[in-house]
Amino acid sequence: MVLNNKRLTTILLMLMICTGMLSAQNELQADSIPSDSVFADSIGKEISVLIDTTKQIKADIKPKTWIPDPKRALWLALVIPGGGQIYNRKYWKLPIVYGGFLGCLYAMNWNNTQYKDYSQAYLDITDDDPRTDSYNKFLHLGTQITTASDMKRYTEIFKNRKDKYRRWRDLSFFVLLGVYALSVIDAYVDAELSVFDISTDLSLKVEPTIINNHTSRNPFDSSSVGLQCSLNF
Repeated sequence: MVLNNKRLTTILLMLMICTGMLSAQNELQADSIPSDSVFADSIGKEISVLIDTTKQIKADIKPKTWIPDPKRALWLALVIPGGGQIYNRKYWKLPIVYGGFLGCLYAMNWNNTQYKDYSQAYLDITDDDPRTDSYNKFLHLGTQITTASDMKRYTEIFKNRKDKYRRWRDLSFFVLLGVYALSVIDAYVDAELSVFDISTDLSLKVEPTIINNHTSRNPFDSSSVGLQCSLNF
């Protein structure tokens, strides 16, 4: 019976020692390994710092803006019609420029054709050769020139129309030159304005000021009070 008590006591002591060692080991592990909440908080802080750094880098990196060279735009517009607008990347202006060129060329061609036809009709009606009668295609159906008064009237009509279409043909040529000059000016001015600094601060400031009058010898009239206006744009 005594032996059994000793064995039981020994077993209890060993169990107590083992339990103490396990509890101490668990406390050490708990102290060395952070809890789930602390671990999640640390990861969240690192992610937020990384996101802020990325945003700052994106803010510092500005996109490259196209800044054309005015001289190059001028030379391209002089050599190639519409080349300045293409260089400035203003493609929406190309239909206007080329539309103006094509319209002027069409007007020149049509007026020149009418001028040649009426010139030939005028030459045929003023000569004495009855075989040259190209003017008949300009007369109404069934109309014939039988009297001298009719001959004189149609001669005057053909001369006036010949001169009119010649003026319109020449005017179309000068308008073509004007469209060409406008395209060159537009390309140069557009390139110049692309580097023009326009501030977003548009304000008008009015404040009192003292105006010095150096021409007056009277010390009381040498300065006066006024208002000063300054415009920021």
